[in-house]
Amino acid sequence: MSPYPLSPYTFKNRPVARALYQALTEDPFYITLEQQCASKGEQAREAMFRYYDYALAEACDHGRLTLTPDERSGAAIWSCPLDGGTQTELGAKKKAFIRDCLGNGSLVAYTEIVEYMSAQSADVVGPEFWYLSILGLCPDCQGKGLGKKLLAPVLEETDNLGVPAYAESFTPKNFSFYERLGFKPAKLVDEPVTGGRYAILVRPPQPLG
Repeated sequence: MSPYPLSPYTFKNRPVARALYQALTEDPFYITLEQQCASKGEQAREAMFRYYDYALAEACDHGRLTLTPDERSGAAIWSCPLDGGTQTELGAKKKAFIRDCLGNGSLVAYTEIVEYMSAQSADVVGPEFWYLSILGLCPDCQGKGLGKKLLAPVLEETDNLGVPAYAESFTPKNFSFYERLGFKPAKLVDEPVTGGRYAILVRPPQPLG
């Protein structure tokens, strides 16, 4: 049994959290968080389900969230520009959640990775950008055009507002998907904690009509 028991938790959407976990099992960022988790085995996976669920709730309250039609097979999670005070408060709450749910090891890894990635994006991403923080579909639903449908509502919104968007991807095979939607690679970065290379992909607002 894990020496780090999980406290009670009420899920917003456990099926979607599980789908995101299944979709991102090869992503170095999430692999590292799970590897550093204080729990092990099934409890570590459960902790990661909670991490994704927390992201779903955060997007509902402060960003944008798009689900697959069945509301269980995947999601697109966006962060929108916020004032500095709100951003600081949300960041502190998320770190507290990670510490309490995954443990100090995951919190340290998360903080180091996020701070490094934020510094690396500073020269290609501005405060007005909307950020696609998570996109994932369960394996059975991939390759059917659902990814494009998940992103369409928010990309339409950013185009209508005339604001740019960006994403970060550790998966080269996904670059062409993003490029078809108007994203362009702006920078390749080697991330030291995960040991992975990722791309910062930026999308200027597209012409309307």
